[in-house]
Amino acid sequence: MRLNIDVDLDYYFPAAAEVLLALEVAQLPDQVLIEDLLTVNGSGPLRPITGEDGVGRRTWAAAEGPFRARYTATVDVARTPLAFDGLSADPLEALPHDVVPYLWPSRYCEADKFEAYVQRHFGTLVGGAKIAAMAGWIEAEMAYVAGSSTGETTAADAFVSRQGVCRDYAHLLATFARAAGIPARLVSAYAWRLQPPDFHAVVEVWLAGAWQLVDPTGLAPVEGLARIAVGRDATDIAFMTIFGSAQMRSQSVTVSRLDG
Repeated sequence: MRLNIDVDLDYYFPAAAEVLLALEVAQLPDQVLIEDLLTVNGSGPLRPITGEDGVGRRTWAAAEGPFRARYTATVDVARTPLAFDGLSADPLEALPHDVVPYLWPSRYCEADKFEAYVQRHFGTLVGGAKIAAMAGWIEAEMAYVAGSSTGETTAADAFVSRQGVCRDYAHLLATFARAAGIPARLVSAYAWRLQPPDFHAVVEVWLAGAWQLVDPTGLAPVEGLARIAVGRDATDIAFMTIFGSAQMRSQSVTVSRLDG
């Protein structure tokens, strides 16, 4: 599937600030970047750095006054939905060293608080079947409500309120998975058919010796996701981290299919 991505961020910075952008599509085996271009107006020199786990890259910029970032890309995604029921969970002692940290709780994914609940509700299942059941539970029990959460909302908060947006769904699935001893990390992505169009948060779980994509919201097909960044939780995958203050004037994300 060939996707066209167009992002336009228009902000105003009342005082000098540092900005870390995560907008560029990651170059990975199942998503081949054909071409892309990041332009930033109203900043000093740009400095790219490698993303978490070597996935994608982020870009530092200095901002003051009007600030506009534009990103366009064409990417070929070669991915098909998986039957999770047939995927096995790796023994903990066999996990690669860089996967192990995704077993642990993090700021927004309090996995240690959910171990008893996860064992009680999903303990009879194993591997991919367990992840599929968790994702199904979240999609059925949670209500997708725009504006129902904030940047401080954790997985535990979303579990209690039973509502949230994509980051809350992703935090909850990652939390459940880690509580069951299955590594899970959050992923920021561009998503074909997502309504309304925006940056999207999904999850990768470590099963059968590889990271496997899951969208617990069910709002976007995994074959239409172009990954940007990965990390422990929303802190690590934010499309724009501002060290200072800024006012958003406008923001748009458009993902369209070019080959059908």
